[in-house]
Amino acid sequence: MTVLATFGIADLRDAYARGELTPAEVAEQVIAAPSAPGVWISRVPAGALRARAREPLDPALPLYGVPFAVKDNIDVAGMPTTAACPAFAYTPARSAPVVERLLAAGAMLVGKTNLDQFATGLTGSRSPYGAVESVFGGGLIAGGSSSGSAVAVASGAVAFALGTDTAGSGRVPAALNGIVGLKPTRGLLSTAGVVPACRSLDCVSIFAVDVADARTVLDVARGPAAEDPWSRAATGESLPPAAVRLGVARPDVLDFEGDHGQAERYVAGCLTAARLTSAATQVDLTPLLEAGGLLYEGPWVAERLADLEDFLDAHAEAVLPLTLGILRGGRRFSAADTFRAQHRLQVLKAATARLFTAVDVLALPTVPTTFTLDEIAEEPLRRNAVLGRYTQFANLLDLAVVTVPNGTTPQGRPASLSLIGPAFAEGTLLGLAAAFRGETVAVPETPATTVELAVAGHHLRGEARNAELVALGGRFARTTRTEACYRLYRLPTGVPGLVRVGAGQGARIEVEIWRLPSGSVGALLSSVKPPLSIGYLSTVDGETVQGFLCEAYAAADAQDITASGGFRAHRQEEGQ
Repeated sequence: MTVLATFGIADLRDAYARGELTPAEVAEQVIAAPSAPGVWISRVPAGALRARAREPLDPALPLYGVPFAVKDNIDVAGMPTTAACPAFAYTPARSAPVVERLLAAGAMLVGKTNLDQFATGLTGSRSPYGAVESVFGGGLIAGGSSSGSAVAVASGAVAFALGTDTAGSGRVPAALNGIVGLKPTRGLLSTAGVVPACRSLDCVSIFAVDVADARTVLDVARGPAAEDPWSRAATGESLPPAAVRLGVARPDVLDFEGDHGQAERYVAGCLTAARLTSAATQVDLTPLLEAGGLLYEGPWVAERLADLEDFLDAHAEAVLPLTLGILRGGRRFSAADTFRAQHRLQVLKAATARLFTAVDVLALPTVPTTFTLDEIAEEPLRRNAVLGRYTQFANLLDLAVVTVPNGTTPQGRPASLSLIGPAFAEGTLLGLAAAFRGETVAVPETPATTVELAVAGHHLRGEARNAELVALGGRFARTTRTEACYRLYRLPTGVPGLVRVGAGQGARIEVEIWRLPSGSVGALLSSVKPPLSIGYLSTVDGETVQGFLCEAYAAADAQDITASGGFRAHRQEEGQ
């Protein structure tokens, strides 16, 4: 067990700031710690992890020195991506954008984790790399398909981990290991560089020991990627818990498979959540449950086959028989079946939208009951379906979900509550989840409460005017580059200026994206003097953000430093 078992991200960074711990010391503990069976498919070599821990990174980075893991259907440059099928393995040259953002924020990658093969399953038992057992022991399944990621966090091997979630794979493993699982709105975390399970529904998910850590990782990793047509930018506002209208299900309409302990924990969890909110109302679950049934009983199984059919035809012997049968089951659906299902889903989406005009958050059990590995082996398909009963509708209906621990049953089995909201309700959900867990964590930032600002010069971290952003409540979000239609100049006053030129006439200039409270923007604007101004600029990620720009006339008497690729690089070239 490592120090990470008792340290959240904020605690770890505080220990670094106080000089009580260094990233190098944490890396040594990670290297020396024993691993739970079946968790890892590949590890970052010890030498590479030590080198990463010694890199001279800015301690102010939001994930500075924080160890993390990645599910092995997400690309990491130079490491094989197997999707738990050795014959499928390939080694990508580039990491997935979500991984790149975490690394840019200072995180230390430890390795890639086990999963149900091709992310097809909710049990954690369908992998040639071994079945994964819950940290609760007793032969209890870890849940899938993101089994290794969940256990890596719950066991203290890493501080957080990425999973994926199509039918519940970012929530069921969290529920069965007593940790937080965040399944964001589809597209909020880019799925570029992720082996598709069901491309139109897939999400990258986050596992963390507490809500605050999940929020921190989300803030760093979210945002569109230019190469990802499914990615989306967040919209909407966040509600504080006291303003939330809570929806709950009548216990008699839920099926817990005879597990009275789970039923009791659900009632207790709803009572706790209701005391934190403005009102609690019983809601009709019929449209949600019907939509969930479409995922495996409808033509979305064929979508799973669409990306893998050629591989399955050529390498059927390399795929687990159960997984192969599920995927090839997609062949039984016709194009007409697909359209009929889409039409029915649209009706169910409308009914769900009406539900969320009456409530803001819906609280449901994450899983009806728990199973051991032996019990799953007895009825692998039926019991897998049971695990997804209250999760598999979420992506079809474009919902966001946060799963939080909800105590244990009299038998010592973990219980969990899922807080569900409409698309882009992450702020509201995380705020309520934090209150439910007794955490003192602020409601996450949303576009309604913050403004993203691109800086390219003296407001960069470590530069002369960066303290102004910090004083205004600004938080560093990520580093990126502009599109190749900007030139960078150093004005006679020494101030750098970014000037937009024609397409292809400039270069990709390094910028930092900062998030400022909306109420601070006026004070910032008053400090901006000509020829600088605040305008809109385009990034290589396909985003359009506000940022510091310079009037073109000022370039006539300025030094063109575009070739350096950024102000910080220019200063290094000049030896400043």
